[in-house]
Amino acid sequence: MPHRRASLASLAAASLAALTVLGLTGCESGSDAKSPASSGPSVIVPGKPGEQNRTLSAADAAEQRAEDDSPNSADVDYARMMIRHHAQALEMTELVPDRAASSKVKRLAERIAAAQGPEIAAMRDWLTSYGKDERPEGHDHAAMPGMASEAQLKKLRAARGAAFDELFLTLMITHHEGALTMATDVKAQGNNIRIEEMADDVVAQQTSEIARMRDMS
Repeated sequence: MPHRRASLASLAAASLAALTVLGLTGCESGSDAKSPASSGPSVIVPGKPGEQNRTLSAADAAEQRAEDDSPNSADVDYARMMIRHHAQALEMTELVPDRAASSKVKRLAERIAAAQGPEIAAMRDWLTSYGKDERPEGHDHAAMPGMASEAQLKKLRAARGAAFDELFLTLMITHHEGALTMATDVKAQGNNIRIEEMADDVVAQQTSEIARMRDMS
């Protein structure tokens, strides 16, 4: 019996040791598994004029931006251009109540106006806070992606009923797609967190509206 009790005690001790080793290994594995995820993908940070680009971890890039999110030229250009871009969208939506036949088009225009009016005000406030002019001389607003030409706007003003609805949706889809291009560009090239947040809002809102307009057209 003493010999049997000793064997059982030895077996219990060996089992405890094995469980302890497994537990330590699991902890180490968990730490190793989390390391790559915590570091995240690398981010290319454009260098200053005359300097090469740098590659930082996602965490380092976020920390650097948190320390200094001073707007660069891409941020300022985005705010200036998007004010004009949104203004044209509002010009188009103002035509809807007296010309559209579809109640869906009318409701869509109301949503666009309700969203983009406050966004214009926010971007103007942002420019003012950094002492930037809203409309610098020499910038070609007509060259912005998605902008309707004066000839297209004239045709839209002259249209009525179903013809107006169809043309409005066509022009507004293109207009929204241009805004997505601008928002994507500033997210890649800008440095200011507030502008990035505004661009994220544009992407979310207008991607949804593009899908809705395509279903209507």
